[in-house]
Amino acid sequence: MARNVPEDYSFLLLFTRYSLLVTQMQYWLLKTDAESYSIDDLKRDGTTAWTGVRNYQVRNYMRDMMKVGDKGFFYHSSTAEPAIVGICEVASGPIADETALDPKDSHYDPKSTPANPIWMCVEIKYVKHLKRPITLAELRKTKGLEKMGILQKGSRFSITPVTEKEWKIVTGLA
Repeated sequence: MARNVPEDYSFLLLFTRYSLLVTQMQYWLLKTDAESYSIDDLKRDGTTAWTGVRNYQVRNYMRDMMKVGDKGFFYHSSTAEPAIVGICEVASGPIADETALDPKDSHYDPKSTPANPIWMCVEIKYVKHLKRPITLAELRKTKGLEKMGILQKGSRFSITPVTEKEWKIVTGLA
């Protein structure tokens, strides 16, 4: 508990700190298999819902932390050279992931219901292609990116936070 804050009001201090954190611009890396949904697909569609996520941490990022206007790197995985290929932007607040409600979808979850959706997603919109792909190998060699989520051993999340410093370094490479 903070000093000089009455016990009854300590939650306000915590809420204020959390509110400041989530109202500032945040940056993300969104990873997708290019054969399933590529940056070209996003450009064609304009916006898309980031559905099919079945990891609680990533769901929590979308539900609790990603805000309209946040920027993201669009990353192609499962290619000969995995790379950041474009920039996207969060276009909606959290919405129910419709794939969890569809028994015919491979991401169906019978525990998720319209009244109590377990799985959430956000919509993202196309911003631009990078002038050139920034490969995973190049990211690994770039000073200042050593702690970037995508570079951590065992990193398999489809969405990872990116710091403002990392954002500036990567956009400077493009």
